[in-house]
Amino acid sequence: MTTIFERVEAALGTISPAVNYAAAPYKGTLPNAFITHQLINSPAEQHADGEETERSYTVQLSLWDKAGIPSTTSVDAAMKAAGFHKGDVRQLPQDPQTHHYGLAVEFVYIESQE
Repeated sequence: MTTIFERVEAALGTISPAVNYAAAPYKGTLPNAFITHQLINSPAEQHADGEETERSYTVQLSLWDKAGIPSTTSVDAAMKAAGFHKGDVRQLPQDPQTHHYGLAVEFVYIESQE
């Protein structure tokens, strides 16, 4: 079974040109542009005969870029192709130490347990 983290990283791995990404927090020297991802919540959505049959996963991708507010175009396309649905988008405060601009984008994946 593929984990939600593997699904996210597989989707991000299809972005061209390639982008640096990691599970939050990004460790090591920060590139000029990168993406972190984290699981926000994962409620069971449906049950049948006392068993879970469907679960949703909300993941947050935080896009960071020193050049300005990052574009979501390539990320949106990659996540959609992997079966995710786009949710809330919000600007993150510019990091005062690294000077990266940030944008948080939530994506939802619904998985059937059958």
